[in-house]
Amino acid sequence: MNRDYDVIIIGGGPAALSAAIYTCRALLKTVILEKRYVGGQLLGTELIENYPGFPDVISGVDLTQRMEAQAKRFGLEIKYEEVSKLELIDGLKIVTTDTDKYASHMVILASGADPKKLGIPGEEEFYGRGVSYCATCDGAFFRNKDVAVVGGGDSALTEAIFLTKYARTVQIIHRRDAFRATKIYQDEAFSNQKINVIFNTLIESIYGKEKVEGIITQSVLTKEKKSIACNGVFIFVGSVPNTGFLGNLLCVDAGCHIETNIHMETAIEGLYAVGDVRKWSYRQIATGVGEGVIAAIAAENKLAELKASGKLKK
Repeated sequence: MNRDYDVIIIGGGPAALSAAIYTCRALLKTVILEKRYVGGQLLGTELIENYPGFPDVISGVDLTQRMEAQAKRFGLEIKYEEVSKLELIDGLKIVTTDTDKYASHMVILASGADPKKLGIPGEEEFYGRGVSYCATCDGAFFRNKDVAVVGGGDSALTEAIFLTKYARTVQIIHRRDAFRATKIYQDEAFSNQKINVIFNTLIESIYGKEKVEGIITQSVLTKEKKSIACNGVFIFVGSVPNTGFLGNLLCVDAGCHIETNIHMETAIEGLYAVGDVRKWSYRQIATGVGEGVIAAIAAENKLAELKASGKLKK
C-alpha cells in the first residue's frame, strides 16, 4: 500500500488544482488521482469571461494548463488512475484505484460531475453520431449544419452561442417559459440571428439512421408534438456528481452531493469535498478554486493538530 502522500486529491479540475497549489506550497506531499485528464469540464469551455485576472478572456484549456504548471512547480504529482473505493481503516483513508492502493490522513474529494442525460430514445444510440454534451469539443463537426441545444442555464446558452461559429442554425429548446441563465448570455442569444428559442417544450426522442436526422418535441402547454430536422443535438441539462465510489461511507443528498461545513470538511474528520461534488456549491470556476483553497488550508491545519497531539499514524 502506498503511504507516501500527506494529501490525496481525487479529481483534477480547477478545485483540485487550486487545492494542490496550496498543499504543495505548504510542503505537504500531494498527489492528484484523475481518471481521464486534468481540467475536467473546464476543458470543454471555449471562452471564460468571468474568471478574475483575464480581462481579454481565456480558454478552458489555457487556464487548465496554467493551473497545472503552477501546481507542478510546487511539486504536485499527478497519476492517471480511476478511484473505485474510499474507506476508513484504523483512522486512515484508504483509496483504491484500478492500479494501486493509497493511504493518507487527508483526502480532498474534487471528483467533479458528468453531464446529466435526458434518458430519451435515441440519446445513447446516437451518442458520438450527432448527440453531444460538449459544443467546444464537437462544434466544428457541424459546420453549415442545423443543430438543437437542450437546456436553459449558462452552459446551454454559452454553448449555443459558441455553436453559431459553425452551425447554420441553432434551436435552443427549453422546458420552461424563461431561461435561468445570466442576463448577459440571454441578451447575446436573443440578439443572435442564427439562434431560435423554443420555450415550454420537451424533447421526446432523437431519430435518424446512421446519424442524427431530427428530434420529436412536445409542447408542455398544448401537448402538441412536432418533428424538427437537425443534424446534431447538444444536451446541457445539468450534471451528476461523481460520488459513486464512496459507497455508504458518506451520506449524500438526492442529487448525490456531499454536505460539508464551512471548512469544506465532511462528517468524517480529514475528509473534504470541493467543487461540483459539494452541496451548496455554485458550480463556478472561481468558487471551486476558492473551495479548493479552503480545503487545503483546513487540511494543513488538521495535520498540524494531529501531529501535535501525537495522533498522526505513520
